[in-house]
Amino acid sequence: MSKNFVDTPSIRFNNASNNGFFNDLRKRVNQHFKEKKISKYADARMKFKTSFMILLYFVPLGINIFGMLDSLVAHYAMWILMALGMAGIGLSVMHDANHGSYSKNKKINKALGYLANFLGAYHRNWKIQHNKLHHSYTNVEGYDEDIMNKIMRFSPFQPRKAYHKYQIIYGPLAYGLATLYWYIGKDFDTLKRFWKSGLFKTTGLSKKEAMLELITFKTGYTILTIILPMVLSNFAWYHILFGFLAMQYICGIVLTLVFQPAHVINETEFYLPPTDGTIENNWAIHQMKTTSNFAHTNRILSWYIGGLNYQIEHHLFPNICHIHYRDIAKIVKKTAQEYNIPYLEHKSFRAALLSHFKVIKELGTGEYDKRVAQAA
Repeated sequence: MSKNFVDTPSIRFNNASNNGFFNDLRKRVNQHFKEKKISKYADARMKFKTSFMILLYFVPLGINIFGMLDSLVAHYAMWILMALGMAGIGLSVMHDANHGSYSKNKKINKALGYLANFLGAYHRNWKIQHNKLHHSYTNVEGYDEDIMNKIMRFSPFQPRKAYHKYQIIYGPLAYGLATLYWYIGKDFDTLKRFWKSGLFKTTGLSKKEAMLELITFKTGYTILTIILPMVLSNFAWYHILFGFLAMQYICGIVLTLVFQPAHVINETEFYLPPTDGTIENNWAIHQMKTTSNFAHTNRILSWYIGGLNYQIEHHLFPNICHIHYRDIAKIVKKTAQEYNIPYLEHKSFRAALLSHFKVIKELGTGEYDKRVAQAA
């Protein structure tokens, strides 16, 4: 695995390069909200979705805890519903809240952001990894943790191991383990690394306090989702455990298949940290070259995944609630065309997935590296 940000120097973007694009874009997007006389934050549609996703997760959880079912089929159906609710909260509610785009009220954002802890994650780690690293340094080797993986090669700048040639086979299967790994081990490792790098110190907690908080949240989550159902439900412990693992696997698949086709595809670019510390593009253009949209016409998919099929708009305006992405996407695309800047998109979710699977296959076999070398 390549070095991470702990071992690498700080980098910056060349914000003097073609900064007219984002200046104009920001003005036009602000004008859109001004003309429509609407807030950039959540509206009634978002509040309904929030209630729906929270109920989709916690109602089946309550049914499992209080042993309200006798049917084994219904029992597993509850875990499947929880998986969909877990992914829905992560994509549609907690995500916006931890970006501060759900509400003007910081207390509301903080409260909804805490939902991460009810899903087996740790909200402080999530905010650092996603907000500070992924959003700031998208597809930059050693900085964007979303492309750093112990068993997958997600960037041409990562060492290619012999087993990577099989990642097209084992990779999609391993995607389902993402949230389970986050729950069991990743958060502990991440907290140590974030502390070593100095990133975690911005939370105001000492390392001991943070670890205690992390252990408390993990313990609470374990009691709520595993121990209580085992003690109070009508089913054997192994049915509870298998249901929990099924929930984690389904959620892991959903989350991974939403985020990976937005950045790790054939059309996006990957970067090494420059030797002089300055990336060639300004931040906004960097986002345009490393991010892609998909399935704009699929409103049901867009509703469920929190508008993250509009990943370009999300990366450029993470402070705007996702409920508005569909409208501002027209402005972003038009402005990008005026400035001759790529606006990457796939017409369907299927096309985006095919592009993702193609690139992980080529990264595993080395075909991607050869193609890039020939084009250089």
